[in-house]
Amino acid sequence: KQVLRRGTSIGAMVSESEFAQSKPDFINNLSIALKEANETAYWINLLKDTDNIDAIMFKSLHNDISELLKLLIAIINSCKKQ
Repeated sequence: KQVLRRGTSIGAMVSESEFAQSKPDFINNLSIALKEANETAYWINLLKDTDNIDAIMFKSLHNDISELLKLLIAIINSCKKQ
């Protein structure tokens, strides 16, 4: 349930950032999405470590969340430089 909550909140925060009132607000919303993505990565690792998902599912989820983390970090860093 935690993976579902955290995973879906990432999209919600990114969606909310689209209508941010300012650049700091935009960065803040994406930073919250980044925190949620990081927590999702934790839960994915925990599911693997407790044998609740197999290696194939873990690899797929791990690759997806890793790419999402990189993307969010890149966007946040780019916005902070502007």
